[in-house]
Amino acid sequence: MKTLFTYNWTVREEWYRWCEDVPLEELLKVRTGGVGGILHTLFHIIDVEWSWIRVLKGEADFQESFEGYQSLEKVKELDELFKKEVKEFVLEWGSGFENKILQETRQDGSMETLLWGEVMRHVIAHEIHHIGQLSVWSREIGKQPVSANLIGKGLTTIET
Repeated sequence: MKTLFTYNWTVREEWYRWCEDVPLEELLKVRTGGVGGILHTLFHIIDVEWSWIRVLKGEADFQESFEGYQSLEKVKELDELFKKEVKEFVLEWGSGFENKILQETRQDGSMETLLWGEVMRHVIAHEIHHIGQLSVWSREIGKQPVSANLIGKGLTTIET
């Protein structure tokens, strides 16, 4: 679990560096197949990750509005703020958390029973999905995307 969260955070940082020389209008441009544009997608990834962790912790969830974060610096600041709480939770993750139950109320009012491990894997997969969208959009503007390869990022170690 920890390795895949670290992978997502590493790739996200690489996307921030990728964005640094892209004009703001390109970062804000609404694109097909996502929640908005490049910057809005990065914002969405951060917000969803943080929201699910807060739900698992039994804390109030609320959705941040992208309106206040329409610059790369603002999105990075939000990430830094939210990641502190998320990272603390991820680093405390243990096998005893895997099968803890979350009762979630759906939009239609019905109840859904989820396992914490399932939620955590959803958060990981959610970001990977959106990183794929960023890769497609990067090619649309003629720029090489960030590598999504987990291999070679130094995230795992061999125990001897």
